[in-house]
Amino acid sequence: MTAKSLLTALLPLVSDLSRELPERERYRRLLEAMRALLPCDAAALLRLDGEWLVPLAVDGLSPDTLGRRFKVSEHPRFAALLSRSEPTRFASDSQLPDPYDGLVEGLHQHLEVHDCMGCPLFVDERPWGLITLDALAPERFQQVELDALQAFASLAAATVNVAQRIERLALRAEDEHQRAEIYRQASGQQHQELIGQSKAHKHLLEEIRLVAGSDLTVLVTGETGVGKELVAQAIHQQSARADKPMISLNCAALPDTLVESELFGHVRGAFTGAVGERRGKFELANGGTLFLDEVGELSLAVQAKLLRVLQSGQLQRLGSDQEHQVDVRLIAATNRDLAEEVRAGRYRADFYHRLSVYPLRVPALRERGRDVLLLSGYFLEQNRSRMGLNSLRLSSDAQAALLAYDWPGNVRELEHLIGRSSLKALGQHPERPKILTLEARDFDLPGAGPGAAPSVAAPLPPPPGTDLRQALDLYQRQLIEACLERHQHNWASAARELGLDRANLSRLARRLGLR
Repeated sequence: MTAKSLLTALLPLVSDLSRELPERERYRRLLEAMRALLPCDAAALLRLDGEWLVPLAVDGLSPDTLGRRFKVSEHPRFAALLSRSEPTRFASDSQLPDPYDGLVEGLHQHLEVHDCMGCPLFVDERPWGLITLDALAPERFQQVELDALQAFASLAAATVNVAQRIERLALRAEDEHQRAEIYRQASGQQHQELIGQSKAHKHLLEEIRLVAGSDLTVLVTGETGVGKELVAQAIHQQSARADKPMISLNCAALPDTLVESELFGHVRGAFTGAVGERRGKFELANGGTLFLDEVGELSLAVQAKLLRVLQSGQLQRLGSDQEHQVDVRLIAATNRDLAEEVRAGRYRADFYHRLSVYPLRVPALRERGRDVLLLSGYFLEQNRSRMGLNSLRLSSDAQAALLAYDWPGNVRELEHLIGRSSLKALGQHPERPKILTLEARDFDLPGAGPGAAPSVAAPLPPPPGTDLRQALDLYQRQLIEACLERHQHNWASAARELGLDRANLSRLARRLGLR
């Protein structure tokens, strides 16, 4: 590599620093230029978020990689890269598992990464993330290329810095990181993201950003499983109340008598079992946000009492005449059509209008296109970690099956499907594999079960004059050949998909002239 080739690759990126580009396009151009200068099979840019690495851009890796969240402590190569200030190249025979094993795009074999190097990125002298390069062939990278990678890392840090400044100016979110950190500390768990890149999802994020800066009451609507509670959390996190508590109550989980006590609190002796005073959710959320899930299940009596609190900010604990003043921002959620409930007389019109000051609809998963693959990546990484696997990935026919399905249960259904299918697929291996690939047959989806292959064309019809026995043989031959092709002629895997014993499949194949 010459200094001239390095300069030729870097100059367009330096020029990009002064241009107004979308963040994703800026990062894509960075990785594209890096792969042109340092030929490799895959490259990635990852942002450090606490103890997690979040992919912002990938080139040469499967689409679901963007939805994954890598816990640094579970990936020793990432930990090693972050522990040094200069580029690191791992030996081709390194025994450290690679996070990208099985994720290189366009390859169906269980190929592992054999040559890997990466470099940490520093913004304002603080560790910001990583840039990584991976190759399937050993000894692809040479020691001299570490200098070129260091130059790219410096430019990548400048690119990230520019992108962040533009974003801060555009969104006016000076203390967004501080609020997110407060929420993470309060929740004691990984920050749950709203993952997606579809037009419908981006519109939702823009609506959240817009309404979060106000104190308007928000009514979040959408089908079961779309993530309405995550939307409520995102609104709270981006609001001026982010450093105050967010208190949640599922209105469908309690009978009317207990809902009132949960909301407003009670005094001693207010009802049987009330042995002491108790503050309700409104008082606990004072200064912050109250999230009422399944608000469509509230009775008319409770609706009337809630309306008074929302209008005046004053409440009385059950069994008490004393008034308590509260300052609460309300976010409600429902999968019901409340306007229709009002027309049917099952819901108060005044309460409905008080709730829906800012209605916010969460799109169904089937409306979000390829977001299903990003979300799958997120859930795959979670299950990979829980199951102690090096890699958990989707085959091409599994991706096609996920994209073709209608998802009546939405994101929640996808999460459960990935967890269930991963466990089933692992159970089919007598020994724990390094790379576990989920096939379409592992999903209990319509058209994705044993023997079904939605991404494969149907067998050709027999020619005219063919008798029934010949037609049946032709159909079986085509079916077996297609199945073997999908499994790279692995007879054991083909037998599992076809629901046959391997010995029986072998005998049938010999009779049909396939062996």
